[in-house]
Amino acid sequence: MLEIKNLTKTYDGKLILDHVNLTIKDDEILTIVGPSGAGKSTLLRCISGLEKIDGGTFLLNGEPFDPAETKQSEAVIGVVFQDFQLFPNFTVLQNVTLAPTTVLHVSAADANREARDLLDRLNLNGKEDLYPYELSGGQKQRVAIVRALAMHPQILCYDEPTSALDPDLRQEVAKIILGLKQDGMTQIVVTHDMDFASAVADKMLRVEPV
Repeated sequence: MLEIKNLTKTYDGKLILDHVNLTIKDDEILTIVGPSGAGKSTLLRCISGLEKIDGGTFLLNGEPFDPAETKQSEAVIGVVFQDFQLFPNFTVLQNVTLAPTTVLHVSAADANREARDLLDRLNLNGKEDLYPYELSGGQKQRVAIVRALAMHPQILCYDEPTSALDPDLRQEVAKIILGLKQDGMTQIVVTHDMDFASAVADKMLRVEPV
């Protein structure tokens, strides 16, 4: 369980997040919604440790936790970025196995085996040797999810996972997220798509501009 207490974040003296309090239970899907500029993505970046907070505390399973200071090898929180951030000069398989082998020090054989299992599970079998430019938007999205899962995070975060997808692919992403919930994955989804948010959420947080 992740607890956030009185989280505050400013940029250049402007208050973006004002004493946010939030509890995310294990296996729960939280969606964060709100208008552009309200701080949705900033909140996600603070939770994932990509931004340092100005005030407040995090508790993970009741223990103090600083996402910005936690060693990457602990793989507590994974992130699926809006623009996927796949390495263009790496194949799908190389994109997925890079972090497990270099950060977690998993053997190449084990990393490849797990990557292929995850790719197969998300209907990406046969795409292992393709490069990102050869993939559709939906396929890139799934590769980004597989890459995050390969690090065995406790919590998986998504930043606008449906922003570039058509309605059919949005439903596909919803099925993936709900399927991961059944496997016990705690997930946080930032989205402007209220229909999508309602379809996957156990809990919804609406943020407004400060």
